[in-house]
Amino acid sequence: MKNHIILIVACFLILVACNSKKEEQKTYESVSENSVDPIKRGEELVNAIGCHDCHTPKTFGEKGIELDFSRLLSGHPADEALAPFDENTAKSYILFNMGLTAATGPWGTSYAANLTPDDTGIGTWTEEQFLNAIKKGLYKGLEGSRPILPPMPWQSYRNLPDDDLKAIFAYLKSIKAIENIVPAYMPPNQ
Repeated sequence: MKNHIILIVACFLILVACNSKKEEQKTYESVSENSVDPIKRGEELVNAIGCHDCHTPKTFGEKGIELDFSRLLSGHPADEALAPFDENTAKSYILFNMGLTAATGPWGTSYAANLTPDDTGIGTWTEEQFLNAIKKGLYKGLEGSRPILPPMPWQSYRNLPDDDLKAIFAYLKSIKAIENIVPAYMPPNQ
């Protein structure tokens, strides 16, 4: 009789454990199935994949280089002049300005874009343009435009699921619009 009771209790505990795992799995699945706010998801992705490294100007303070949150994702500051292009150095190196918003290399000099919803940024962009920019590496996401230049790692970001890219776009459209006309790309011989 004791063995039967032990067997019944053991079976009951196994059933309870199996059912609770199913409940946990259902809860997990429902969280991952589009219940996350796309703007919040976009913000998490922007913070995780390093968009601020190049697209947010920096300040220098007690802690060293810090993000300038007053110019969040506004790209290379329009009023920041760079040192003259050094063609010999650029043949062997990639050079960044102090704020990491401009890079010079064999391709010339490229500037981090303004990603805010201002008209000088992505304010007039459609979601389709944003997807084209990231998936195809096209400047402003426009067919027939020049490629997006280094150091933008669009070749890696294009592997993100469309839902994640759409969430990034939704987040970027929700942040403070900052007027900042980023300088145009400079080819190496100029």
